[in-house]
Amino acid sequence: MSQTLTVPAGRQAGLGRWYWWRRHALVIIGGTLVLLLVISALFAPQLAPYDPYHVDVSRMLLAPSGEHLLGTDEVGRDVLSRVIFAARVSVQVASVAVSVGLLGGAIIGITAAYVGGWVDGVLMRFMELLFSFPAILLAIVLMASLGTNLLNAMAAIGIIFIPGFSRLARAATQQVLRQQYIEVARTLGMGDGRIILREILPNVVTPLLVEAMAAFAYAVILESSLSFLGLGAQPPQPSWGNMLSTGRGFMAQASWLGIVPGLAIFLGVLGFTLVGDGLRDLLDPRLKD
Repeated sequence: MSQTLTVPAGRQAGLGRWYWWRRHALVIIGGTLVLLLVISALFAPQLAPYDPYHVDVSRMLLAPSGEHLLGTDEVGRDVLSRVIFAARVSVQVASVAVSVGLLGGAIIGITAAYVGGWVDGVLMRFMELLFSFPAILLAIVLMASLGTNLLNAMAAIGIIFIPGFSRLARAATQQVLRQQYIEVARTLGMGDGRIILREILPNVVTPLLVEAMAAFAYAVILESSLSFLGLGAQPPQPSWGNMLSTGRGFMAQASWLGIVPGLAIFLGVLGFTLVGDGLRDLLDPRLKD
């Protein structure tokens, strides 16, 4: 005689909360870090306790204290204020670069998959050529050609992202084109533009958005790397990369100058990475329980 195992209502609720947390933990933790980064970027003038450009050599290399929570740098500028304003640079560069890469890659990838033939071959061979270069090397080459300023850094990083987005958009579009509703749309006489906008684009936007979150994390790293090498944000404009470059020379007597911007880069990249992984787990039907 079989017996039915019953679970108390309170325990069921507890298990439900646990599974919900496990499923959404990455998005929540990463989203919190990203939200703090965006808030710092948007409200930097209100949040920064001091002018990030104010030089006071009488207060240079002060250790973290109640007056300067993260200390001062080699010319007496408040490190916390500069880190907050540097978040604005990272968010701005990442947003523009990812938008350029996403838009350009989506157009190229969808066009290549939908048209096919020699158009597909030419476009994707060119994308593979760009993809074959190491990202930081390609960024340095582009910056050397365009010039060293923040606007050119956005363009260079955006160009680097186009091949990855185009390959993803092409693969997603090819999968959609195999579906029966595409044949139905063509049978009903829908034009190519309408099919792309109404049938293909809504079905490829999800993987592109998930990839965009990962690209945000990579954009922060690339912008910091370029600024570290002196090819991105130019002093006295604060950037996590140029702050880290300056701080490495003072690790013996003022270690916070290198630790603080390094930690900011780590948390920013971690936040975008966790959000991307969490969105992938939530939106990919193959990963659903």
